[in-house]
Parts: sequence; C-alpha cells; structure tokens
Amino acid sequence: PGTSEEVAPPPKQNFMIPKKEINMVSDMAKWKRSQAYADYMGFILTLNEGVRGKKLTCEYKVSEVGEDLQSYPWRAEALGVLAGWEIKQLTSGQKLPIEKLVALLNTLDRWIDETPPVDQPSRFGNKAFRTWYARLDQEAEKLVATVIPKHLADAAPEVAVYLKESVGNSTRIDYGTGHEAAFAAFLCCLCKIGVLRVDDQMAIVFKVFNRYLEVMRKLQKTYRMEPAGSQGVWGLDDFQFLPFIWGSSQLIDHPNLEPRHFVDEKVVNENHKDFMFLECILFITEMKTGPFAEHSNQLWNISAVPSWSKVNQGLIRMYKAECLEKFPVIQHFKFGSLLPIQPVTS
Repeated sequence: PGTSEEVAPPPKQNFMIPKKEINMVSDMAKWKRSQAYADYMGFILTLNEGVRGKKLTCEYKVSEVGEDLQSYPWRAEALGVLAGWEIKQLTSGQKLPIEKLVALLNTLDRWIDETPPVDQPSRFGNKAFRTWYARLDQEAEKLVATVIPKHLADAAPEVAVYLKESVGNSTRIDYGTGHEAAFAAFLCCLCKIGVLRVDDQMAIVFKVFNRYLEVMRKLQKTYRMEPAGSQGVWGLDDFQFLPFIWGSSQLIDHPNLEPRHFVDEKVVNENHKDFMFLECILFITEMKTGPFAEHSNQLWNISAVPSWSKVNQGLIRMYKAECLEKFPVIQHFKFGSLLPIQPVTS
C-alpha cells in the first residue's frame, strides 16, 4: 500500500480447455486419487468451516483485488482467523471480484427474463432453455473475462468451461448435483488463480453461491427442468446438495433452532432469510405437494438427528458417497490445469 506500482503478474501458467477423463467405472479410482478431488473437497470443507455459525445477513470482510497467493487459499496454513467482518471500503472505486461475480449472475438472471418459455405439448423441459443456454455458451468467456484481471486473461477459456457446465444440460434440459459441482469447481478455479481470496470465504457462499442458487431455482421453475439422475423421494433433494452442507454448518450451535425445527413451517418462514438450509426447505415446500415426510423422506429422517454438527458431518459423508463417488455424476466432470486429473503430489 502507498505505492501505485502494478502487482507483478505471477509466473506464466499453461492454461488448457478442461476435458472429460472419467470414461468408465474403473476410472473412478483415478478421480479419487487426483489433485482435482483433493482440491475440490478441500475447498468445500474450507467454506464449510468459514460459514460455521454465521447468518446469511451478517457482515464480513471481502478482499479488494485478486492478488496471487503463494499457497492456495484453502490450504490449512493459509487459513488465518478473519479479522472482524467489516466490509473494506474501496478507495479506488473498483468493483470487487465478489461484486463482479454477482453482476455476472445477474446477467444470467436477466437473460431468463428475456427468454420466456415457449408453448409446447410436454410440461417438462421447456425448449426455450436451449435458447437461453446457447447465449451463455456464446458469451461465457466474455463474462468470465469481466471477473479476472488482465494479466490472467489466458485463464478465461479454461475457467469458462466450468461456468457453462454449471447451469444444466441443454440436450436433456435437466439439472443436478453434477452441475452444482461444476459451479463450485468454477469458484475453486477462481481461488486458485488468486481472483478470490481466503478472506472471501463467507462472501463466496453467502453472496456468490447464494445468488447462483437463486438463478438456478429460477431456471428450474421457468423452464420446468428435470432433475438429473434423481433418486426420487430417496434422494436428499431433486437439484442441490451443497447448500444443505453449508446451511447445516451455519446452524451449528444455534441457541434455539435444532434439526427438528426445519420441518416446522412457521420456523422456516421466520428464519429462511438468515439460513441457507431453511431457504432450501422453503423452495422444496413451494415446489412439492403432500406431506413432507412423503416427498422428502431423506430430509425428514435428518430432522430426527440431535445436533446440527452431526447433520453436517453426515451430509459431508453422504455427499462423498452419493455425488462424488458416483460414476453417473463424475463422468461429466472436466479436468484441466487448475483441477488436474494427475494424482496428488504429497
């Protein structure tokens, strides 16, 4: 601070267009040993700790510029305790990376308004989604370029792939946890190139991921998207998983709200603006009819777990088993220079 010198760009990295590497069930072992898996899971767990006991509406610190980090932000040694949750005032009048990401998601939201559903015989999978998706397919790199600094422009094509993969499948007009994972991978890549920082943990979940969820819910509703690889009433949720993990972490050690309360409509209505988990429950009850225990059996069972920390641990185990270790989900995951298929180097 105090000097106007440019931050020196990091050493050149060879970015690449991510591609599929998991082509058959026997490739799954490669995925579990990969640097990508270690970094992805480390990222999810770091954010899980970062939002622990915090409301969506609390104040938090946001980093000013994406400086390059010597160690990736979610490596344990880089995790300092964040000083007071004040939002830093920017003197330069530049937009924060977090704000740029929210603006990017606002653009996707606006495109939904500009692409109304078409009249068609089948109730599900409105074909207007393909028109909306084609626009993203075309504009994704430009959108990503608005978020990353000029000296990292070469990263845009690699990072943009994860954004395109995160909104559902345009052929099947469906959406599932694999698409959600692509968005988490997109954010993980932005951390790896230093656009997002360790300071940004709460903002990543509460501002960016939460806005992403709002846009996905609007897509799911507007175009009547099918759940991808749904397990029906036996799955946790038709579309999402991560907000249940991070949302249960938010509720750890809450003085009044226990897991048994989330099936209580009054509690949900009064508290959903503060807690991601309850926001998910609200959306389910808006979209589904009939008794909760019937349409969301798995969640009903979870409401009997005594504490939020037990719920949180159980959901992390379930996420690994039901999403990250399932071939139908992971076969679509793409690997590049930022999330490499190469085995973890100890």
